[in-house]
Amino acid sequence: MSGASDEVRAAMAEGNAEYERRFGHVYLVCAAGRSADELLAVLRDRLGTTAAEEARRTRTELAAVNRLRLTGLIVQDR
Repeated sequence: MSGASDEVRAAMAEGNAEYERRFGHVYLVCAAGRSADELLAVLRDRLGTTAAEEARRTRTELAAVNRLRLTGLIVQDR
C-alpha cells in the first residue's frame, strides 16, 4: 500500500469501513506479495460474500498470515 495512489488509499479506507459495518470486524487479508490494486479488488470481492463465506475466508487469510510469521521466526532462528 505504500506506493498506492491517493484514489486507491481512499477506496481502501471506504471499503474497510464498509466491511466493518457489514461483518462486525476488521478486514483481514494476507497482503504479502499483493499490489494495492489487487488488495482493493480482493476487498471489493469479499464485500459481496455472505457472512458464513466471509468467516471461512477470514480464517484462511489468518492462517496464511500466521504461516508467514511462523516461517519467519523459524528461519531467523537458524
